[in-house]
Amino acid sequence: MKNETFLDFCFIREEEGGFYEDIHHMLTSLFKGQRLHWYLDERIDNGVEIIIAEVKGMSKWSSEKEVEEYLEDNADESFWKVIQGYHFRIYPAEKGCATCGNRS
Repeated sequence: MKNETFLDFCFIREEEGGFYEDIHHMLTSLFKGQRLHWYLDERIDNGVEIIIAEVKGMSKWSSEKEVEEYLEDNADESFWKVIQGYHFRIYPAEKGCATCGNRS
């Protein structure tokens, strides 16, 4: 079952150019096959490139822990060199509606 997914990442590295493209390519590879889309906010400050990535959509993960495990297993070394922080929220899909309280 697909679950509503919100992933926020902060990537930072010394200024060398092309960071936006590098992060976009990294996310494209990492989340291939998932129904996820992202918005990248790029800043350069005091010789440091900063990208905030807001990722959202539907995924197979049912918990934040599953996202962490997926990243540990699938993210390459370039991801781990630039990641500085993250925040995840997964909202599992539920059957039924909230109106009557019947979730089966």
